[in-house]
Amino acid sequence: MMGELMSVGIVSWGSYVPKLRIKVEDIASAWSQDADTYKKGLLVNEKTVPGLDEDTITISVEAARQAISKINIDKNEIGAIYIGSESHPYAVKSSGSVVGEALMMHPNYFSADLEFACKAGTSAIQIVMGLIKSGMIEYGIAGGADTAQSKPGDALEYTASAGGAFFILGTKKIVAKINETISYITDTPDFWRKAYQKYPVHGGSFTGEPAYYKHVIAATEKLMEKVGTKPDDYNHVVFHQPNGKFPRRAAKKLGFNEEQLKYGLLVGEIGNPYSGASILGLANVLDNAKPGERILLTSYGSGAGSDSFDIVVTDEILNMQKNIMKGKKLQNMIDDKKYVNYTEYRRLIE
Repeated sequence: MMGELMSVGIVSWGSYVPKLRIKVEDIASAWSQDADTYKKGLLVNEKTVPGLDEDTITISVEAARQAISKINIDKNEIGAIYIGSESHPYAVKSSGSVVGEALMMHPNYFSADLEFACKAGTSAIQIVMGLIKSGMIEYGIAGGADTAQSKPGDALEYTASAGGAFFILGTKKIVAKINETISYITDTPDFWRKAYQKYPVHGGSFTGEPAYYKHVIAATEKLMEKVGTKPDDYNHVVFHQPNGKFPRRAAKKLGFNEEQLKYGLLVGEIGNPYSGASILGLANVLDNAKPGERILLTSYGSGAGSDSFDIVVTDEILNMQKNIMKGKKLQNMIDDKKYVNYTEYRRLIE
């Protein structure tokens, strides 16, 4: 009964995107393709590029450090670190243990590296919510980060990018209360990469309707049915964003408008950082949200599944927004960029 009554929510958050960028024009030029066709088709102008010293672990450390820096918390009270990613640096070694060490954590915490394509970050949030609701931990860190892979010359190369966001969850001084979360999962082969493969493979016609749209729409509708809400009840809506068209079309199908997507849709500026995509959108919403506003977040991961969340912002958000370090607001990081050409880009990511 206590688990049902206990309110769990976001206590703090942090985000990170690399400074380096590559424009769609530079990728298109390398393959003698028409840049305008891809810009109009994907609604993407440029994407982030990880530096030589940046990977899922370093991105996770930076974002988690930000989250910790905003609040007065004893690290001994943090009982979990769960990291979702498609690009954990090691096949056999924990990313979470390295992140915990870098954060100078005590050794008594739960941790696991998660994979579920682009929804692994929201899966991490759900797991930590469960640990808190059960009373096993007081606070936990959850989120996702990626340095996304793409085959040279593939359409994915225009969007696959790098970045991540992490959240400290708890029951005290909540800035955004998570009222409800649900998942919708099926075995749909739209996108995959086997262990021996370097680059992921598309499932062709499975990518759109039977995969992304089916799961995002079903999860969102089920969530709204469960909490008794309708599209007009939300101030902010965040969907997974593999490109600029998919989330806009899903929003329209569900009855949401462009204004509700304003802060949560970042793909045009940063590309698709896989596990970091939808939760970076959530982080940007929290950077700008006001007390009492309602947020709907629905992720998507190939294979396939969606996690959907109903979130309400509290008065604590105002104090938290004041504590954001100068230059560490997500939009500041997005605006602080340096462009590389295609040759430099391939050298950096190979």
